[in-house]
Amino acid sequence: MKQYDVIVIGSGPGGYVGAIRAAQLGKKVAIIEKYNTLGGTCLNVGCIPSKALLDSTEHYHTAKEKFKTHGIQISDLKVDLPQMMARKQDVVDQTCKGIEFLMKKNKIDVYHGVGSFNSPHQIKITPISGDVEVIEGKDIIIATGSKPLTPAVFNYDKNRVITSTEALSLTEIPKKMVIIGGGVIGLELGSVFMRMGTEIEVVEFLDSIIPSMDLDCSKELQRILKKQGMLFHLGHSVTTVKADKKKCTVEVKKNGQDDTFSIEADYCLIAIGRKPYTEGLNLDAVGIKTDEKGRIPVNDHLQTTVPNIYAIGDVVQGAMLAHKAEEEGIYVTEYLTGQKPHINYNLIPGVVYTWPEVSAVGHTEQELKTQNIPYKVGKFPFKALGRSRASMDMEGMVKVLAHQETDELLGVHIVGPRAADAIMEAVALMEFRASAEDMSRISHPHPTYTEALKEAALAATDNRPLHI
Repeated sequence: MKQYDVIVIGSGPGGYVGAIRAAQLGKKVAIIEKYNTLGGTCLNVGCIPSKALLDSTEHYHTAKEKFKTHGIQISDLKVDLPQMMARKQDVVDQTCKGIEFLMKKNKIDVYHGVGSFNSPHQIKITPISGDVEVIEGKDIIIATGSKPLTPAVFNYDKNRVITSTEALSLTEIPKKMVIIGGGVIGLELGSVFMRMGTEIEVVEFLDSIIPSMDLDCSKELQRILKKQGMLFHLGHSVTTVKADKKKCTVEVKKNGQDDTFSIEADYCLIAIGRKPYTEGLNLDAVGIKTDEKGRIPVNDHLQTTVPNIYAIGDVVQGAMLAHKAEEEGIYVTEYLTGQKPHINYNLIPGVVYTWPEVSAVGHTEQELKTQNIPYKVGKFPFKALGRSRASMDMEGMVKVLAHQETDELLGVHIVGPRAADAIMEAVALMEFRASAEDMSRISHPHPTYTEALKEAALAATDNRPLHI
């Protein structure tokens, strides 16, 4: 039986990054992946392919809507969906091969098959074909990720009623698509198809989209997406979904009312969230119980009730984000070598890759109100920036929240161009507990989108933005 210092179950961003860090620290490491390719949901059917399609369709949308104004004349503009999907798959393949290379470079043994517990130290690997193998490890890290929530009432059939997995490989541009859920995944994929001409209707149970983010960001993004053509049914629930080979029918009702109405579409995309994936782990064999949401309970060191077994990423409490899982993978392996790592969960940024993008770090205004923390607000619109006018990216705003008494940055929220990149300025400053004045006094290059952060910080400091 092969012996390892660390065995990682799952090769998504949390798993493979944790495995690399363990190897860097001198551990003998094995990683187990259920599928034939490494990278987990994120690289294969999540973050990477969705961003590839988001970029492709944004190029098309820009050419269609803005090139003429820029003085660029084109004719016979159309979407070549097979080529777009082929490019997406090439991006995925290259990225997954990169993970294979990193495993070899760091001398990490890779096993393909379902990993399950025989005991706290023994893992059985059941491949798709071939013999079952058992390996032994001093410490085990569960990094098996999550999968889409698909309630039975929605009649998920992978044909007309789909999740993000199937949406990323459609072979036709739908005329119409209903999206159940106004969160990140639904809005991103809705944007992909809307740009190509699909009519999109979003049904969201709550009264706002991207409900975990600041309400001002939610309102601003909804306004922009509505302007782009997306239709919203907020405060509505789906009672049932029916489908045949060519179309689907979604029954919808407004919350608090009995009357329903039907929406017919080519596809119904279920995007109401994800659930921890622990199937096949045989957790009962080691006495680990999941909570009411299917998550694995852990302590402050991401340690389960079994001392040598740890869990990270989507299978534990917290935001289901690839970069959060990565930090936890690094945390566990460093903790195992006697280091004292730290994760500030309040400073893990969140991003929505629509266009304009949405990004956020720290507290929302609603959270500050709930916690009775005194605060002040500064806002600045992108339309007031020279860089935005030059690029025709004038939608959105930056919102800075600072402590009323100390001026410490408490939250930064952006709806705008390249918001995903710009948010890191706020993350870095907040990591060192900077003030809004600190942000406002940093020299920002002109003309850039990041000047909006400086202006919003000036507005929060003493209400003195320069350009509005």
